[in-house]
Amino acid sequence: MIEVRDLLVEIGTEELPSKSLLKFSEELASALGKKLQEAKLSYGEIKSYGSPRRLAVLVKNLVVSQPDWILERRGPALAAAFKNNQPTPAAQGFAQGCGVAVGDLEQLKNEKGAWLIYRKLQKGSVTQELLPEIIAQSLKALPMPKPMCWGDLEAEFIRPVHWLVMLFGSEVIPTTLFGITADKKTRGHRFHRSKPLVLHYPSEYEDVLAFQGKVIADFAKRRAMIITQVEEIAKALNGIPLIAESLLNEVTALVEWPVALWGKFDSAFLSLPREALIATMEGNQKYFPVEDENHNLLPYFITVTNIESQDPAVIIAGNERVIRPRLADADFFYTTDCKTPLISRRDQLKKITFQEKLGSIFEKTERISHLAAIIAKEISSNEDWARRSGLLSKSDLVTQMVMEFPELQGTMGYYYALHDREPESVTISLKEQYLPRFAGDNLPQTPTGCALSLADRLDSLIGFFGIDILPSGDKDPYGLRRTALGIIRIIIENKLNLDLIYLLKLGYQSYQGVLIKDETTVDLIYEYILERLRSYYLDIGFTSDAIESVLVLKLNNLFDIHQRLEAVTQFIKLPEAQSLSEANKRVRNILRKSEEKTPIQVNPQWLKESAEQNLAQQISSLDQRITPLLENREYSLALQELANLHQPINQFFDNIMVMTEDSTLRINRLALLTQMQTLFLKIADISQLQI
Repeated sequence: MIEVRDLLVEIGTEELPSKSLLKFSEELASALGKKLQEAKLSYGEIKSYGSPRRLAVLVKNLVVSQPDWILERRGPALAAAFKNNQPTPAAQGFAQGCGVAVGDLEQLKNEKGAWLIYRKLQKGSVTQELLPEIIAQSLKALPMPKPMCWGDLEAEFIRPVHWLVMLFGSEVIPTTLFGITADKKTRGHRFHRSKPLVLHYPSEYEDVLAFQGKVIADFAKRRAMIITQVEEIAKALNGIPLIAESLLNEVTALVEWPVALWGKFDSAFLSLPREALIATMEGNQKYFPVEDENHNLLPYFITVTNIESQDPAVIIAGNERVIRPRLADADFFYTTDCKTPLISRRDQLKKITFQEKLGSIFEKTERISHLAAIIAKEISSNEDWARRSGLLSKSDLVTQMVMEFPELQGTMGYYYALHDREPESVTISLKEQYLPRFAGDNLPQTPTGCALSLADRLDSLIGFFGIDILPSGDKDPYGLRRTALGIIRIIIENKLNLDLIYLLKLGYQSYQGVLIKDETTVDLIYEYILERLRSYYLDIGFTSDAIESVLVLKLNNLFDIHQRLEAVTQFIKLPEAQSLSEANKRVRNILRKSEEKTPIQVNPQWLKESAEQNLAQQISSLDQRITPLLENREYSLALQELANLHQPINQFFDNIMVMTEDSTLRINRLALLTQMQTLFLKIADISQLQI
């Protein structure tokens, strides 16, 4: 039976960066697991831990030694190893290098050739001897943005290391890292239990810290405790807590022994915009706001402390004292900002650079305004509102509230536009302009909001591509992938009929000579959007062949592409789909191989056989029947109609020799096949389908 033990590695530090703690703990477990696998050391479960003062990994059932293995070294080919049945210097040199006689070598033969080979049974190394280097390499693999040397040490880490636990079974792994010798002593809570805690076995880790050290080492358990406590307090206040995922993770990373408390603030501050209040509580103070069942904020907040105080009222009073000036600042920002209309702030945008080579934010709003009005016209919306929203779109960037809380850009523009009595569609569009912010986010719902959001994104793509700044590999500093995906989602999910090439050309012209790339960059941008479209469709479940059957048509309207793709997906389910797809492949191959110029029209008098006469008649009839369907974009119904060609096409290929020696008949039949292919290509190239 294979002997196994548990392994515990804990790095005790000063307070780790709260926004990166979860990532660090998961990456350490992942790196250690990978290094163990590379060393051929098998194990069971691997679990990560992370708190403000520690990163730890528990590996269950780690084998105590590597398995034995066969060392193989391939030598010279047999043809070069022996001459007249005597070993050559090449064979002798290889054997000497392996420390054996030539006669001790084996031969390896396969279909590629034959060689001398040296094989030797290697005894697996003891795990405990390998662990110091494995752990050191795992720590080096952590993605630390700013690793630093601390004190006189050369070793780099994100924070100073104060203790080190490396326990394999009941034995300490003898090693030193970061100037600290490994031990079996961990440390508890900084205030509740600062003395060292002895660990006898790795499996004791969680319980010893929790019951003796007042530390919940498991990030997920600590997170769940916070949620439960916050929800219970909110319920007692007849409210519902607003628990933002990012804030929850950050708070979890700030505490080792979470204790939730609640406080209150002056209800007069509730007159401030909701988002400003939330930003003040969440951003500045790491508080969880509370709302009622109608989504109105209540004058309460919930804070999570890292200590079990004997007098929580003192902590609550301190937090209430701190939040008041923060809210007063927000009130001052809002009141002051409202004194200057958004339209009057536009000149200040001239001092803010959009991008060094692309001019100011003011110039960007001019371009957005122009393009948004054109988009509004194309989708039968109000051009004046779209033009106005473009001019006002970035004015809130110079307000005090947005300078304090950049994440409120757009949102505060909405409130200030309301105050300025701008048209309702304009005010809402300012809030919607940045949607979607991330994958799965909400989309603009108003026509003006869609026009503004699209104009902004198209302008950015045109600008960056026009100065040769393109996403490359994993690098996308300006978020152009997200920008392209936003364009795709807004158009498709809001069912907007827009010619993107037309809009890209207009947007390009708006830059008026600023760009270094010529107008062919429009085609490059559109190809980039189509590449993102492929990914978008694959992510939501469409097949690659169905996607390609439509994209190969090189259409300019994304929603039209979407409607065709949905129709093709339905067509694939028809019993006739497979044979029709294969027939189209056959037609495509025949036409590709033909070097003759094929006429557009079929000459009826040269249709000699009944099978080709029937096919020509069916094509003509179907062409008339599907024309109104195509005009209404009823592509699914059109493909159902074309499925009626199933029998005539099969009969044609069963009975007709297309490439007959009679050139007149041959060319006429090629024209007939071209007509059939053209009929399908009015919807999609079904020869691309793999059914």
